[in-house]
Amino acid sequence: MESFEDYNIRTSPHPLLMARVMAVNPESGVVPVETTCAEDAGAAFVLESKGEWYHAGYHLTTAIVGPTVLALPFAFRGMGWILGFFSLFVMGAVTFYAYYLMSLVLDFCEKSGRRHIRFRELASDVLGSGWIFYFVVSIQTAINIAVSVGCILLAGSCLQIIYTLITPTGTMKLYQFIAIVTVVMMLLSQLPTFHSLRHINLGSLILCLGFSFLTTAACIYAGTSENAPPRDYSLAKSSSSKLFNAFTSISIIAAIFGNGILPEIQATLAPPATGKMVKGLVLCYLVIIVTFCSVSISGYLVFGNQSTPNILTSFLTIQGPELVPKWLVGLTVGLVLVQLFAITLVYSQVTYEIMEKKSADVKQGLFSKRNLIPRIILRSVYMILCGFFAAMLPFFADISAVVGAIGFIPLDFILPMLLYNMTFKPSRSSFVYRFNNIIMIVFTCVGLLGAFSSIRQLVLDAKTFKFLAD
Repeated sequence: MESFEDYNIRTSPHPLLMARVMAVNPESGVVPVETTCAEDAGAAFVLESKGEWYHAGYHLTTAIVGPTVLALPFAFRGMGWILGFFSLFVMGAVTFYAYYLMSLVLDFCEKSGRRHIRFRELASDVLGSGWIFYFVVSIQTAINIAVSVGCILLAGSCLQIIYTLITPTGTMKLYQFIAIVTVVMMLLSQLPTFHSLRHINLGSLILCLGFSFLTTAACIYAGTSENAPPRDYSLAKSSSSKLFNAFTSISIIAAIFGNGILPEIQATLAPPATGKMVKGLVLCYLVIIVTFCSVSISGYLVFGNQSTPNILTSFLTIQGPELVPKWLVGLTVGLVLVQLFAITLVYSQVTYEIMEKKSADVKQGLFSKRNLIPRIILRSVYMILCGFFAAMLPFFADISAVVGAIGFIPLDFILPMLLYNMTFKPSRSSFVYRFNNIIMIVFTCVGLLGAFSSIRQLVLDAKTFKFLAD
């Protein structure tokens, strides 16, 4: 393997990086270990580096383990038990491996004197190509917006479920609940830094365990009740429908496991960050094993091919609220609703960092009038736009599938392996090199097929689209 010094010379995108003693170069995004972000407001404010490894674990868990887990029984519906479990295991193993490789690349660069704090600049630096910067920032932006839109939509649906339980004859529509959620998010979005979310994300971790256990309990209760729904695990009749449904389901699972902001999360760690991210990953995946398995097994076992994109609605649409106690559904939905606020905040951070890199003045205080007013305006406008699109596009599962295929698969299943091979240059005959290439090839094909099937399903559902539909 080449030395750190040779690696620096080969990959540095700007001559200023070689000095390693000047302030951060705002265009390169590479932070020398000895320096602070003296010129980059996005890095200095939004991505301040003060966290411990368990804080990274909280952030990772919030970014991955969210109410999208409630779509797992629906994903199994398109694949059946065997392929469903196989896909869940493979996606989990590959994403853990990919995130581990990316943490190694980030650690290597930090030891070389360059600490990357953004995914887009890490990829651009290691791969040595300017176009990759714009590719990654485009995909990241699409993911962040789609996740924010999806979370606001799902939060609005949760409010609607609670409202229906309390007032069955109520007349409020989904878009009205989305508007309420949007206003709350406008207020929460003013939390200035990623690190300031650490306590919220600890609460988010507890909430995801809570609603997963409650969902499992509700499924068990429903499955053993007198009104238990009939169990049918049959797949679509035609071969083409089976194929499209399977790839759509795979895309949903990819979106559920997706992250896409691991470098930004690692950037919140107090330097040196070496080794800390792996501990955070282990914490996150322990939670993943518990929550994903419990919800997918219990939900699909009870509802089979009647599973809905949000398994909680299955308690209401098949036999009515009496299938499980109203208080149990309401409590579960309430926990989901609160956690959705945390997820939206996490995925908005990259967008805020991009905005404040240009709009904020690092020489002024974080809460100075010069920085506070633009922050309030820009973040509020961003949330209003996300809320507007959430009201327009009430297709949560379809959005998740498209985001998984087009966004998360390239960033989480392909780029980490490529970055590792380019950084450490394992022998072409080595197992690691070949294994990484196999993963990249397989998931490139899966991503293309998943994108086609997901967009196809979105188009089919869009035929029933109504503006501000309920």
